Amino acid sequence: MNFKFTKNIKPFVEEELQLASLANSQGDKIKAFKHLENAHVIGQNSTYLHVKVHCLMFAWALKARKPKELFGQVMRIFGAATKTAIGLVPEGNTGGANVSPFKVMPISVEHAHYIKTAKTTK
Repeated sequence: MNFKFTKNIKPFVEEELQLASLANSQGDKIKAFKHLENAHVIGQNSTYLHVKVHCLMFAWALKARKPKELFGQVMRIFGAATKTAIGLVPEGNTGGANVSPFKVMPISVEHAHYIKTAKTTK
């Protein structure tokens, strides 16, 4: 596990998780999930953060009553817990059940900057 990466990227992931929580409290489920997706993209190279975000996506799906998302998140929690540490992470993947868990996706310039900085900062 890359502890330096986790430490360096965590503030960016937590910011997105706080925004997701705020959107949830305001009843904006779509915006909340978008912030969870952002947190996933930013933190998916950290096993801890990757699993945490998928657990929060699971909780979101439970609250939103989205069975397909619930099932998808169960599978993704297992995958994040077992595959992240060995580098099996599809870059840019947003983490929702609406996309293949193996699909590589583009990363925004802002998110790419966060990731690059977290990987290179000591």
